[in-house]
Amino acid sequence: MRTLAALLVIGLIWVSGLMAFADRISRLTPAPLPQAAEGVVVLTGAGSNARLDTGMAVLEAGLAKRLLVSGVNREASREDIRLVSKAAKRLYDCCVDLGFTAANTLGNARETAEWARAMRFRSLIIVTADYHMPRAMLELKSALPGVSLQPYAAATPVVEARRWWRTRSGARLMIWEYSKYMTVLGRETVRRLGPRADDTRKDAP
Repeated sequence: MRTLAALLVIGLIWVSGLMAFADRISRLTPAPLPQAAEGVVVLTGAGSNARLDTGMAVLEAGLAKRLLVSGVNREASREDIRLVSKAAKRLYDCCVDLGFTAANTLGNARETAEWARAMRFRSLIIVTADYHMPRAMLELKSALPGVSLQPYAAATPVVEARRWWRTRSGARLMIWEYSKYMTVLGRETVRRLGPRADDTRKDAP
């Protein structure tokens, strides 16, 4: 009985967390225009067209100097991305960079960190799908300490954030994303609680 009671409590906590996570996502869009920053980064993935449109709108509005599209398919050409983004050629040629190395969100964070260091940017606007934003921000904050990050979520047709439970695909995506978010959150919590590199060096003989 105790085991069953414990499992029920754990289940209730998990479901409560999922509902809070989904509510948080539903509040991310429509997003107000972000404050100006040095760069804007678009993380590709499901619903990439909406993400690219949002990122290009930021650049066209003069709210950032340059744009990075992170996680571009290696088979896509620079012109393919320009056509999908509907960007003006002059602006695209001067101010848009493509990253082809990232294969997942952790890769996005590393690719973004390398780009920000190369550009010497200390403030970025982050564009990704609404459901992806919480996990993306965890990874990016870990990879970019000291850099100001503004989330600017794009609504995606992949999942209706306010009615995600009404379709099997929406429920599956939300549950899967919440599970991945909790995994990253747990990893980052353990990392922060562990010994810092400075402390390790001080203890070394």
